[in-house]
Amino acid sequence: MQNHKSVPLNDFIEYSQQDMLKRAEENLSEYQRRHTIRSFSDRPVPEEVIAACIKAAASAPSGANHQPWHFVAIHSADVKKKIRDAAEDLERSFYQGRAGDEWLDALKPLGTDAEKPYLEHAPWLIAIFSQKKGGIHSEDKNANYYVHESVGIATGFLIQALHHAGLATLTHTPKPMSFLTDICGRDKDNERPYMLLIAGYPSEDATVPEHALVKKPFEEIATFL
Repeated sequence: MQNHKSVPLNDFIEYSQQDMLKRAEENLSEYQRRHTIRSFSDRPVPEEVIAACIKAAASAPSGANHQPWHFVAIHSADVKKKIRDAAEDLERSFYQGRAGDEWLDALKPLGTDAEKPYLEHAPWLIAIFSQKKGGIHSEDKNANYYVHESVGIATGFLIQALHHAGLATLTHTPKPMSFLTDICGRDKDNERPYMLLIAGYPSEDATVPEHALVKKPFEEIATFL
């Protein structure tokens, strides 16, 4: 390893193998209770909770530690309505044929359609943007590296942080998502919308599609060498 400025690793906690397994299994159980839903309550969620979850997402590893992301947490009813209107315009053309038969057939077991009421009903939308240039300081304009991978990891951190806090989520990726850049007032030359995350409490009649509960066997998704 090349010489570089560093500090001692002083906050790592080592557990016994028995405790490691227990913690891993408890974590697995918590992850298995995470479900994507499409029916949200309008019950309020404190801004401080959302902020803490975004801070957790921002702790994710990134290429050259450039942290090529920006999170826009949206609570405003007016902004949420603008997002819903723009998203549903795109979704109508998607479901009317732009997606193609194979894609639409894949979505049928999930029951999705062009109507997205949760974009207004849920207390929070979080628009996630990736950045082509930046760095660890606000004035930096360097090229960012492994942007897609870095923002993907941070988004995963955010989903799990929200779940751990006791909230439900939905990932929403209308294409193209350029309308988010305009509505959120972001830099269209440097930033690209990556994902829209819906967060809040599930409604009392929230359901989970049976199709979404089918997971591949462990032997198909993991290999130990």
